Amino acid sequence: MTSAYASLCDLFQRLSRLEHLSAISGWDMYVMMSSKGSTARAEAMAELELEIQARLAAPRVAELLSAAEQESLDDDQRADLVEMKRRHAWTTALPPALVEAKSLAGARCEHAWRRQRPANDWTGFAANLREVVRLAREEASIRAELTGLGRYDALLDHYEPGMRAERLDPLFADLSSWLPELIERALERQARVAETSLEGSFDPEAQRRLGLEVMALLGFDFEAGRLDVSAHPFCGGVPSDVRITTRFDEGDFLPALMSVIHETGHARYEQNLPSRFHGRPIGLARSMGMHESQSLSFEMQLARSDAFLSLLQPMVSNHFGRRPGLDLEALARRVRRVAPGKIRVDADELCYPAHVMLRYQIERALIEGELEVDDIPAAWDERMLRYLGVDTRGDYRNGCMQDIHWTDGGFGYFPTYTLGAIYAAQLFAAARQALPGLDERIADGELGVLFGWLDANVWSHGSRYSTDELLRRATGAPVSTQAYRAHLERRYA
Repeated sequence: MTSAYASLCDLFQRLSRLEHLSAISGWDMYVMMSSKGSTARAEAMAELELEIQARLAAPRVAELLSAAEQESLDDDQRADLVEMKRRHAWTTALPPALVEAKSLAGARCEHAWRRQRPANDWTGFAANLREVVRLAREEASIRAELTGLGRYDALLDHYEPGMRAERLDPLFADLSSWLPELIERALERQARVAETSLEGSFDPEAQRRLGLEVMALLGFDFEAGRLDVSAHPFCGGVPSDVRITTRFDEGDFLPALMSVIHETGHARYEQNLPSRFHGRPIGLARSMGMHESQSLSFEMQLARSDAFLSLLQPMVSNHFGRRPGLDLEALARRVRRVAPGKIRVDADELCYPAHVMLRYQIERALIEGELEVDDIPAAWDERMLRYLGVDTRGDYRNGCMQDIHWTDGGFGYFPTYTLGAIYAAQLFAAARQALPGLDERIADGELGVLFGWLDANVWSHGSRYSTDELLRRATGAPVSTQAYRAHLERRYA
């Protein structure tokens, strides 16, 4: 007789195949789909989401979950069952009509955003966003009632299991207590050194070739993924077919290159998730904060280090020739340049947390009903001026319309970016302690030693442990801003 747990494994294996189709369809929607395909694609993806929900909501699944609890399971199976129950509770919490409405409203808002953002059309965007927010609030209320959490926490828990606003607030308060002064010191230090401007243009095709070369250096498996262009850089797909994207600026090659490195960090995590757990919840990435820790380990901790830049600079010169601003010293200054600006994805390492904190505050207030969609521009402008001294009034395109996350109802996601930066600093500090001479080995091109450590301590575990436990096992300490602050002080002050 088949055990209840074995039956659940079969179910989740089948669900993973449907999710595979959904992931690739989503990638295609953002990258390849013609504009007239939006409505039909949204309906198709909503139908697929409803099918997944229906299979999980079948009464037999709840019975199997209950029966499996009584079976003799090993530690991995028990951890898998915890994730199965979590996934079942999340997916079955909402009525099918709300699931469909959310999917359709999000797809409609995102597709319209593609043309509304370049046109600086806040009025048109807000009209669609109101429905997305209304449905997100309805979802948050349902989930809060079922879990006993606050409305925002009920959404945050999906992206960062176990994280709560009451834990986030002290972390962010700590950051805000010392980060502004550090930014000022970095700007003063930077002002004493003349900046070498870039000359000429940077052909997008040459940027693409450089990106592919750097992806190869970082160990990306091209037989299990690809690089494309989209309006907003992202990583999608599935572990056996990871799709990453970037966007090119002919006036500066660094934004595209750094987004490629960032998304490659996401991709390496996905490509190295434990194959022995394929198709089971335990085999998925632990959390979005942990996912961001991997992308930021690549982009911030590794790619902006002296050791890695010594490898990168010859590649840059090979693709763009020898011209002012491309020597090693100038390249190092450019990738570490502190410049408070409007765009989050182009933000430097010091200013980035401010971009995240203001979004967290706004989206939390939106979900809790303390802020309405029409209030977003004023709230955004006030915080950008207060945190970064940047004026975004009237510039919706480069202000509150710049991100894709809210268009499809991804509320609760933004805090994971700064959590990821905190985790990344803590993980890298532990890697340096465990691997003497790590920077010298990186400069010698021996990147495999770092990737091996990340694989052993993060990638290979999937969702076997909670985020707190995974971090404690890898670093020997609970989450803290200590390593993050030390890293930023060392690099910028």
